[in-house]
Amino acid sequence: MKKLPHMSALGRSLVVAFGALALATAAHAAGDKATYDQAKASAKATYETADKQCDSLSGNAKDICQAEAKAARKKAEAAAQASYKGTPKAEYEARTKAAEADYDVAKERCDDKAGNDKDVCKKEAKAALTKAKADAKMERSDKKASADASFDKREAEYKVAVERCDALAGTAKSSCVNDAKAKYHM
Repeated sequence: MKKLPHMSALGRSLVVAFGALALATAAHAAGDKATYDQAKASAKATYETADKQCDSLSGNAKDICQAEAKAARKKAEAAAQASYKGTPKAEYEARTKAAEADYDVAKERCDDKAGNDKDVCKKEAKAALTKAKADAKMERSDKKASADASFDKREAEYKVAVERCDALAGTAKSSCVNDAKAKYHM
C-alpha cells in the first residue's frame, strides 16, 4: 500500500501542534501545575481530533494515522511532565517516551512492506529507538556531569570567599560570610 499524501500532511500538522504545545509548556517555570494540567488537556483534545480524522481511512493507513496521533499525544504529555518536574531525569524520561512513540509509528509503517524489506524496516526502526534512547541517556549523563562540575566550582569559590572573611571580625565577618553564602548559593 502506498503512503498517502494526506497522511504526511496530518503527521506534519500533529508535529506542529504538539511542538507548539511543548514549547509553550517549556516556557513556563517548572512546577506550574495549572500549566501542566492545561498541556495535558490540550494534548488529549488534539489527539481526539486527530484520531477522528483517521476514521475516514482504512487498513494500515488508518493504523499509521492512529499511531501518529497516539505518538504525538505521548510526546506532548511527556514534554509537559518534563517541564513540570524540571529535572534531568524527567527530561530523560520524556526523550525516552518520545523515542518509543516514534518506534510505534515506524513499526506501523513497516506493515506496508513484505519479506526482507519489512524485516529491514523493523530492524531500522529498532536501531533508531536504541540510538535515541542512548542519546537521551548520554545527554542526561552530560547534564549531570555538567551540574556536578558547576557545583564543585561554586563550592571552591565559596571556600575562597569564606577564607577571605576570616581576616575580618565580629559583624563584618558574619556579613561577609552571609554575602558569600548568598553569592554562591551555599
